[in-house]
Parts: sequence; C-alpha cells; structure tokens
Amino acid sequence: MPIKVENLTHVYSEDSVFERVAIKDISFEIQDGEFIGLIGHTGSGKSTLIQHLNGLLKPSSGKVFIDGEELNSKEVQMKKIRQKVGLVFQYPEYQLFEETVYKDVAFGPRNLKLDEKEVDERVRKAIELVGLDFDGISSVSPFELSGGQKRRVAIAGVVAMEPKVLILDEPASGLDPRGRDEILNGIKALHEKQKITVVLVSHSMEDIANLVDKVLVMNKGRIAFFDAPREVFRDVETLEKMGLGVPQVTYLVRELREKGFEVSDCINIDEAKNELLKLFKRK
Repeated sequence: MPIKVENLTHVYSEDSVFERVAIKDISFEIQDGEFIGLIGHTGSGKSTLIQHLNGLLKPSSGKVFIDGEELNSKEVQMKKIRQKVGLVFQYPEYQLFEETVYKDVAFGPRNLKLDEKEVDERVRKAIELVGLDFDGISSVSPFELSGGQKRRVAIAGVVAMEPKVLILDEPASGLDPRGRDEILNGIKALHEKQKITVVLVSHSMEDIANLVDKVLVMNKGRIAFFDAPREVFRDVETLEKMGLGVPQVTYLVRELREKGFEVSDCINIDEAKNELLKLFKRK
C-alpha cells in the first residue's frame, strides 16, 4: 500500500498573529514494505508530517494519498484509512486501561465488530509478533509489567488492527537499554514477518542505521534528504548544520582516516568491527 505526498504544506494558526509554517511544499513516495526512518531536529516538522499520514491533520494545501485514496477527498472513509495506517505516539503505554493484557489488545479488534474467534486469533498473533509470550502474559494486568513490556503491549494493540502501514514516534524513548533492544528488535521482526510498511521516527542515528531501508530527513519544514542511510550519513557536515549527527562509528572511521588508516565507510557496529579486523590483519 503505497504512500504518496504531493506538495504538502501545513500552517498552524493560519491568518493569525500565531501563524507558523510547519511543513512547506514537500513531496515524496513510500513503497509497499519499505522501512523508512524519519529524522530531524526538534521543530523540523516530523510530528506534523506523520499526523497527515492517517488523517489526524488536514493539509493547508497539497495532497496525501494512501493506497491511491486522497485523504482530503469527500468520498474517503477515514475509519478505513485509520485501520490501514496504525499510528503509535510516544509513550503509548499511558493509554493502557484494561484489566488484562488480553482485553487491552482486543479492544481495537472488538470495535471493528469482529466475531470473538477472529478477535482471539488477532490478539494471540499480535502479542506473539511483538515478542511476548501469550500464555504467560495475556491474563496479567498491563500495569504489573516492565516499561518495555507495557510498550510492546500497547504496540500489539495497534498491530491487532492489522494495519498495512505502522508509524512509530520514538518507540524506544525513555526505556533502559534492555527495553530499547526489546522494542527495536520486535519492530524489526514485525516488519520482516508481516512485510508491512514501517515509518520509524527516531533521534538515534544508530537505530536508524541499523534498521531502515531509507532515511527521510526533515529540516525547517522541508525534506533535506530521502535516500539510503549510507548515502545520507555520508554528508556529515550538512547534517551537523541541521543540529543532527551520524552514527558514532561513522565519526570513528573519519578519525581513523585522518590518522592515515585505510578504512571504508561504516554506519553500524558490525561494519566497523569487520573494518577494524581487516585493519589489524594488514598490520
């Protein structure tokens, strides 16, 4: 289910003294099954953009298409669009409210008026897809879980709606290292198993380098880059001028080159390890 954005502009408090242009004339396409990383400095327009992708915000001008349907047309059924595009905001665990994990994950499917057999199948599948043990956790109160587990339950509630597109806004924010790994590994596995389109908003260049197919970089409401991570992270100076950075191993490689070592570009730990092993063998 492709996403197409054409000349999108969004202005907050238009025609008032508080008017602010958040997004200005941006266009791009995301193809079925792609894993996209969305990065940008605070205020760059990331949050505004993702809220257009399931119709929470309407464009001031321009168009957004989901699976060929223009979201701002009179004929479009937003309920169906929001079933196709699942949006997980920061700290989704704050929205947990049911007595058990099962009931919380089942809430969305039941609102679709599905029969109980279908609801049960979706709940089981969603809980397991986010890396949790259904038998061990389904009857437990979500409020007894760790932070990482709570967040995975919240994500499972969206996954149980069986969206074709999953948008996650800083899903690892505020978690300890173990919780971060659990969430990010779960998202990666979900993408690989379900072949759904994923848009991941993150401030972590390491996470982006490790996970995504392409990186969309926002700067002052416009698209600065939309390319493979290796190509984007090659332009260190431009990213730094935007208040961003690159993965730490990329900085390490640059320092090694400045000291005369022959090493290739690296954007993640595994690549850096391989390059260093080659370097030591040559020495």
